[in-house]
Amino acid sequence: MMRQLELWGGHECTVNRVGEVVYDQTARSGHEHRIDDLDRFAALGLKALRYPVLWERVAPQAPDQHDWRWTDSRLRRIRALGMRPIAGLLHHGSGPKYTSLLDDGFAPAFAGYARAVAERYPWIEDWTPINEPLTTARFSALYGHWYPHLTDEPLFWTALVNQVEATAAAMREIRAVRPDARLIQTEDLGLTYSTRPLAHQADFDNARRWMTWDLLTGRVTPGHPLWRRLEDFGLGERLRRLADAPCPPDVIGLNHYLTSDRFLDHQVENYPPERIGGNDFMAFADVEAVRVVLPQGGGLEGALDEAWARYGLPLAVTESHNGCTREEQVRWLREAWDTAHRVRGRGVEVQAVTAWALLGTFDWNSLITRQTGHYEAGAFDVRSDPPRPTALAAELARIGGAKPAEPHPATQGPGWWRRDIRMAFRPVFRAVETPEPRRAWRTADAPARPLLIVGATGTLGKALARACEWRGIDYRLTGRSELSLDDACSIARTLDEAEPWAVINAAGWVRVDEAEQQEAACLAANADGAVRLARACRDRDLPFVGFSSDLVFDGRKGSPYVETDAPCPLGVYGLSKARAEQEVLALGGRALMVRTAAFFSPFDPHNFAAHVLRALAGDQDVQAAGDLVVSPTYVPDLVEAALDLAIDGETGLRHLANSGEVSWAEFGRRIAEAAGFDAALVKAVPGASFGWAAARPGLAALGTARGQIMPSLDNAIDRYATMISSAAFTAEAEAQVEGAPETRAVRRGARVSQA
Repeated sequence: MMRQLELWGGHECTVNRVGEVVYDQTARSGHEHRIDDLDRFAALGLKALRYPVLWERVAPQAPDQHDWRWTDSRLRRIRALGMRPIAGLLHHGSGPKYTSLLDDGFAPAFAGYARAVAERYPWIEDWTPINEPLTTARFSALYGHWYPHLTDEPLFWTALVNQVEATAAAMREIRAVRPDARLIQTEDLGLTYSTRPLAHQADFDNARRWMTWDLLTGRVTPGHPLWRRLEDFGLGERLRRLADAPCPPDVIGLNHYLTSDRFLDHQVENYPPERIGGNDFMAFADVEAVRVVLPQGGGLEGALDEAWARYGLPLAVTESHNGCTREEQVRWLREAWDTAHRVRGRGVEVQAVTAWALLGTFDWNSLITRQTGHYEAGAFDVRSDPPRPTALAAELARIGGAKPAEPHPATQGPGWWRRDIRMAFRPVFRAVETPEPRRAWRTADAPARPLLIVGATGTLGKALARACEWRGIDYRLTGRSELSLDDACSIARTLDEAEPWAVINAAGWVRVDEAEQQEAACLAANADGAVRLARACRDRDLPFVGFSSDLVFDGRKGSPYVETDAPCPLGVYGLSKARAEQEVLALGGRALMVRTAAFFSPFDPHNFAAHVLRALAGDQDVQAAGDLVVSPTYVPDLVEAALDLAIDGETGLRHLANSGEVSWAEFGRRIAEAAGFDAALVKAVPGASFGWAAARPGLAALGTARGQIMPSLDNAIDRYATMISSAAFTAEAEAQVEGAPETRAVRRGARVSQA
């Protein structure tokens, strides 16, 4: 009888070498200095934890010099918390600098290290000596991404065989100390599809993907599809020794990602240059199958079925992670859990599903070949101190039994990989058929409870709705005729009818200067109406998200403002937002107030950036304030972050603005330069020269004390310029420039107002 399906976990712990630089994910995530992360992991209901006891970290200088202090304290704590450690000794690394994947002494040296670990921790039962040997060999010796940066097939196979021999030798040493030690051997497993001219390459890839486990189980003998190839590379005798003394895994660990299944296409004209590779015979595109092939694919279910049919050994999903928006992360994890239950129902022995990258990942978008700070959150977001639990943590606690609850309504739709938006390239209807079974794609029922967005006509409301469409989140966008913020009955009626899971207020007064003459109307819209809506949400125990502004500050601090800084508005608009913050948060309940600043968006023709580009395209220069400093906010980034926080159930006060601070004039220059215009045409002038009715703060840049989750301003400007690059900003837009709010277009002298 099968044991109950278990929930395992692990933080991304790769230590890989690029040139002379070693990248350490445990250090990057801050886990190196936070032993209390282990308490966070245990609270999710994890039964086992894949955990690093990595060679490079314990014995970096010499084989006989071990520093166990960090590992001692962590393993002791894991044990005390009731989790079983699965000890990993090498995770995408090439070992300390005194060895390498191609070193003849690699296997015996590694086995010696494994023996030392086993002797120090004889109570550990489960081991993954080397994570993903095949993948590591490919990235290091075939594709050249990691040290030793080779692109040599014979040396790739040597690197793989070295790791497999090292794994077998390590398990012999471990079992000399602990005879019942289990080998949990992990590897990425996907399925390769192709167009017919590339069937030979797909067949080769589909044979190669099994080689870690085939070598360990002694299957690579004469008659194996790849025996002759490896024998020709001089590895025949070593293959025989492995076959004569197999070291079969006790558990086959499948790491399966949305990128694991591949599609090869000889029609390279249909793909961008960065997707083109090839073999000795022809060029071809290599892309994610989910982005092309319709409508079927191997997927995790296919991988589990294939591995079970091939080996008949117990299985575990040893990595499940999706670097995406929050609801998609939850959908992917839940799908893995449900898939494991489904295949168990037909006799496939899947023992566990592993929530990987509990603390997120750094720079995997570049395969960790450089450090750019690109971060994908996991169950916890380490950009906050302490790490902030996300909706993924709540889902893990739910399925792990630590905190029974209903699935989050925003996550109940199908993932992007099951929607039309998955198609990034020309659809392919006839890929080469493979002998493996093909399965229909399933879709989940649409969630019954929507997200309620108030403010149908504004930039923010429209952007939130657009993001929900893209993310597959059911929503309801209301205008004033449906929900009026000055009418408590209207609010109550709409909330009770819609039964939303949360409410986002994107409505309100936005005309900063007119507010000086219409104070009562501005306060009624931005403060009284927001509080009225928030109170109705509190009374129904509904999460509420509202938006505030950098204009709650007077600019006299001299550095970027953070959430704990006291508001001191200069004008009526800022006063209305400050009052809304104070009164909404004083209500208690599940309210989140987001301070943000200076919008720019490719979908809004009335923002400062769009005005600058239209003026320059119309042969006009631009004057902008050089003495007012802000943190411009890219609206697509803002709504993505706000939705993630809403799904996470975040409360309190948060600053959301792209990281960076610039004057309006400098912002205009950067926008101009990114769009291919002469930045010198944007002239800095004093803000006072615009004659605004409302005073503006001199330095209103927003920082944060709660973790920067928005991309940099430079990154946002680059993406903005890419989005608008196809638009026709010509002199024909001159009339629009002249008629746009807060803009005066004067040929070779246009003055663009900022706020």
